[in-house]
Amino acid sequence: MTLSIDEVNRVKLAPPVEGVLLLFHSRWSPRSFSEREVSPADLEKAFEAARWAASSSNEQPWLFLAGARNSDTYNKIFSTLVGFNQTWAGAAPVLILGVASAKFAHNGLPNEYALYDLGAAASYLTLQAAALGLVTHQMAGYNHEAARQTFGIAEDYVLGSVIALGYQGEPAALANEQLLGREVAPRQRKPLKDFVLTSWGANEGS
Repeated sequence: MTLSIDEVNRVKLAPPVEGVLLLFHSRWSPRSFSEREVSPADLEKAFEAARWAASSSNEQPWLFLAGARNSDTYNKIFSTLVGFNQTWAGAAPVLILGVASAKFAHNGLPNEYALYDLGAAASYLTLQAAALGLVTHQMAGYNHEAARQTFGIAEDYVLGSVIALGYQGEPAALANEQLLGREVAPRQRKPLKDFVLTSWGANEGS
């Protein structure tokens, strides 16, 4: 028997840590989306959170191409997804493509942290979405060159992930057994000792 939404969310819930917001342990990336539409007000709140992410020299180099279901923007983003992602992402009511200017606006010099800053803004967006009861799934699996050509994105912009956003759907809605298996499997994360170091290589052999 396939797990329900509530059951799979209990499976995905990470062990709470005192003093850490529960949101960080409960947020995960479903692939099953319901047909329920996202209100413009809630979508605006998610982008408002992204707006306040930190960035190098306060450059705020990010741009988000956002499309609601059946819009031209949505269809263009969807057309660039790899086949595996197209099998499930089309159920999401919103698709978002993140890009960032690779040059500083104030002097035209390369911004080596543009993609990093875009990632920070995307993280704020996903966490705010979770706080609103929405779910997100970020995808690297899309044709970057096709996306660049489809939208006419200039070469001095770098591309980030595509984000599917909406309300969580029942796991059983995923017909593909591989997708269903991922949807209901417990989450795994490295322990802190594997990535919080006092010197380079301090975690080797651990």
